[in-house]
Amino acid sequence: MSVPVSQMWTVASYVVKQKLQRRKRYPLVLMLEPLFRCNLACAGCGKIQHPTEILKRHLSVAECLNAVDECGAPIVSIPGGEPLLHPEIDQIVEGMIERGKYVYLCTNAILLEKNLHRFKPSKQLSFSVHLDGPKEDHDAAVCREGIYDVAIQAIRTAVDQGFRVTTNTTVFSHGDPDRLRGMFDTLMEIGVEGMMLSPGYQYEKAPDQEHFLSRDQTTNLFQRILGNAKRSWVFNQSPLFLEFLKGKWDLECTPWGNPTFNLFGWQKPCYLLEEGYAESFQELMDSVDWDSYGRASGNEKCQDCMVHCGYEPTAVDATFGTLSGFAMSAWRTVFGPGKDIIPEPIEASAPRASNLVSLEMNLPSSSGSKEEETHSVV
Repeated sequence: MSVPVSQMWTVASYVVKQKLQRRKRYPLVLMLEPLFRCNLACAGCGKIQHPTEILKRHLSVAECLNAVDECGAPIVSIPGGEPLLHPEIDQIVEGMIERGKYVYLCTNAILLEKNLHRFKPSKQLSFSVHLDGPKEDHDAAVCREGIYDVAIQAIRTAVDQGFRVTTNTTVFSHGDPDRLRGMFDTLMEIGVEGMMLSPGYQYEKAPDQEHFLSRDQTTNLFQRILGNAKRSWVFNQSPLFLEFLKGKWDLECTPWGNPTFNLFGWQKPCYLLEEGYAESFQELMDSVDWDSYGRASGNEKCQDCMVHCGYEPTAVDATFGTLSGFAMSAWRTVFGPGKDIIPEPIEASAPRASNLVSLEMNLPSSSGSKEEETHSVV
């Protein structure tokens, strides 16, 4: 099982409560960015371009916990930057756990082993280690040799010390299905609790602009990655989202499902698009024209996006809110992914120019932090 029963129960109860209250829009995972500093400069990252004075700053413990209280989501994902660079990250995590939240601390694992003593193993805490493929692929993606080996060793140590460990993998057009499937085997063998997958989003300021995926490329590639998946593979994602990635289930983006809070406030409208900031969570929910985002809106920035942080909340909502969604999720959970016809790869095409995101709109300084990360809640 990829998550504790208590976590599934917490989320299910929360979603049912929102349904009973007839709330159309509600947060599921808070994306809390306590700082933008990072000890890597990945080629596909579009959020590491802030000036030095911004990179030196970080949110206080009180600011982080106030955001948690204000939002109310049962899950908190802590991306960045590299959260382990925050001098009080252990206090932030402890405060969230005391509030009954389930925390995914996202890390490249460079500093994980030397910081494990600052945390206590808990069913409410998971270290989410970023791995973009097996050794050669990951080291190339993060633009530094040896990082894959560091991450694997840190995972082993954390698991040995009783911590929950998950992984998150951003897939680009040059991702090799066979090599990724081999990595899945390795991660399961060393005790990873669950794996998260997501196609990369086209950040305008990312140094590598050649390997982002169109929607057709995404479904084709994920059919080859996840087709005839092994029963031994455990994904830290809802079955409906995995079906969506393969083009076998229709989902629409719910950008309010994973609201983002960082140094500048509540980011409009989502983790991937920066179009201004709100001073409060309620202002974020009230001031954004949500109908202007997502593929159905016709917004050109949203047409190729199939990223986890936009669609996993939709999948969870469909699981608990529709009979067909619940039935499909239950079927896939009990009987596995089934047999698939594996397609031939399609040729890469030029990125959709209008889908590139301007990260300079309405920012107090320049642009942002790290790769998109969020997490399964069921």
